Amino acid sequence: MVLTINEIFHSVQGESRHAGRPCVFVRLSRCNLRCTWCDTAYAFEEGSDMPVGAVLARVAAFGTRYVLITGGEPLLQEGVHDLIGELCDRGFEVAVETGGSLDLAPLDPRAMVVMDLKCPGKNRLENIDLLKPADEVKFVVADRADYDWAREIIARHRLADRCGVLLSPVHGVLQPRRLAEWILTDRLPVRLQLQIHKYIWPPDMRGV
Repeated sequence: MVLTINEIFHSVQGESRHAGRPCVFVRLSRCNLRCTWCDTAYAFEEGSDMPVGAVLARVAAFGTRYVLITGGEPLLQEGVHDLIGELCDRGFEVAVETGGSLDLAPLDPRAMVVMDLKCPGKNRLENIDLLKPADEVKFVVADRADYDWAREIIARHRLADRCGVLLSPVHGVLQPRRLAEWILTDRLPVRLQLQIHKYIWPPDMRGV
């Protein structure tokens, strides 16, 4: 099986409850969405074909057991399931970051899911019923309207009872303090998330 890979690199996880952990990132090419705040638009088209075996070898060479499969939208490529299964079989701790518009049912249950819900956007809300306690839902918030929509979805679907819930401000658009104050005022059972890699390195730097 061959995958179109945008980049593979070793860095620290910038998001989720695993923020700060050394991680190997496998970024797949292509995406079916065009979010206005996307910070990896270069993955829409750029990439080269690699057999799953070559990807596994590159990942193993970094000597880190925690792997994030991301994009673009990784679930667009059928071969991603072969990659995830092979990584899990070899004892890697695997997380999959997905935009939430595609069906999660085919995913290997051993993989942790980090699912974006777009505020508001093309969401497949049926995926919520497939989430496991170890999974996470992420809302990227640009303004008050986004926040109000996220708050309503969190309450309607009792998301905090299902899995971890993350609210992240669009970097450089919404001040983290403002989002923190909204969360505290409403006593939301969520985690405020900052993209720490954008504070360690330049926000537009690739491969970090």
